[in-house]
Amino acid sequence: QLQASGGGLVQAGGSLRLSCTGSGRNTFSNYGMGWFRQAPGKEREFVSVISRNGGSTDYADSVKGRFTISRDNARNTVYLQMNSLKPEDTAVYYCGATQVIWLYRARATKYDYWGQGTLVTVSS
Repeated sequence: QLQASGGGLVQAGGSLRLSCTGSGRNTFSNYGMGWFRQAPGKEREFVSVISRNGGSTDYADSVKGRFTISRDNARNTVYLQMNSLKPEDTAVYYCGATQVIWLYRARATKYDYWGQGTLVTVSS
């Protein structure tokens, strides 16, 4: 089970940090962790992913240089630090857990578990 938090309302140029904590029988460190987002009327899109040990990360072009993903396996938690937020970042953000090979890291259909989503609203 994944629990996402940290969303809210922020002005353009501001920052937020999202958290996603895993619980249950599955070992958190066995999973790559990703963040996706879904804006109203749009499909869910890839934002960022981090490998099981945190050694590899990847970002969508739209967030490169502004967002940073990290994880703390001791706390079963993955973070998404979002800086320089723009109105187009407004969406529900979902965290997901996957054991798929790195090649398919940005495919939402390859994720096994999802958090409930947290709403990020960026005002202009």
